[in-house]
Amino acid sequence: MTFLFKQIFGFLKMLNSETGHNQIAAGIAVGFVLGMTPILSLQGFLMIIFIFVFRVQAGAAFLAAFFFAFAGWLLDPVFHAIGSTVLEMEGLQGLLTAMYNMPLVPLTRFNNSIVMGAGVVTVAAMPFVYFISRALIVKYRETVVARVKQTKVWKAIQATSLYKWYYTYDNLYG
Repeated sequence: MTFLFKQIFGFLKMLNSETGHNQIAAGIAVGFVLGMTPILSLQGFLMIIFIFVFRVQAGAAFLAAFFFAFAGWLLDPVFHAIGSTVLEMEGLQGLLTAMYNMPLVPLTRFNNSIVMGAGVVTVAAMPFVYFISRALIVKYRETVVARVKQTKVWKAIQATSLYKWYYTYDNLYG
């Protein structure tokens, strides 16, 4: 539970910082894929590698994965219906059979209707999640953060020596 609170507070700190909104939005989009698909599969492993190789905010990705996992669990009946439809398409039977006979592709567990449905939905929705979260982050920074920084309470907090010490410590040791 402490890990979750640490991630939430870290995410809020990151939202209020000067961290690039593209990296945060990419982290949320990757977290969307991680949360909606099974983590113990090839696509989950590839998303975790993607987080650490590219400039994606890992804290945002893991926090988003945690929250999207609950949404994915609630959407399992929808994923099952979509996945069953895709797996039962006559035109895809040859492709699906060839994919199942490949060396690593069966590790994606694409032959499971829920996994297939979740994969189809996440591939289709990931760009939308990225652009919507990016727009929300920019709007949050323009309105909420700017408004809070103009309050007298925030200015009083910034004037204290404790805040200056913390700011210096945070800049030096992160």
